Amino acid sequence: MANPSENLINLCRAAVEAHREATAVPYTPEGWAPWLEASAVFQAAVTEEAEDGNRYELEKAAKKAVLHPEPDGE
Repeated sequence: MANPSENLINLCRAAVEAHREATAVPYTPEGWAPWLEASAVFQAAVTEEAEDGNRYELEKAAKKAVLHPEPDGE
């Protein structure tokens, strides 16, 4: 499995949090703009970090680290 950088994990975390905030209230273009921007920044960072590697595996690993973290001590 790919090993995402701490920066990539932080960008993913920011995109996930922006998604939560955007979907917690009724839709407005202004309300979704931070989520769309955070997602675009995350996707660009995945592309840059993957370089010639497997972009899909890197993105999956970053999302797993954010959405399904391993318990401490394991």
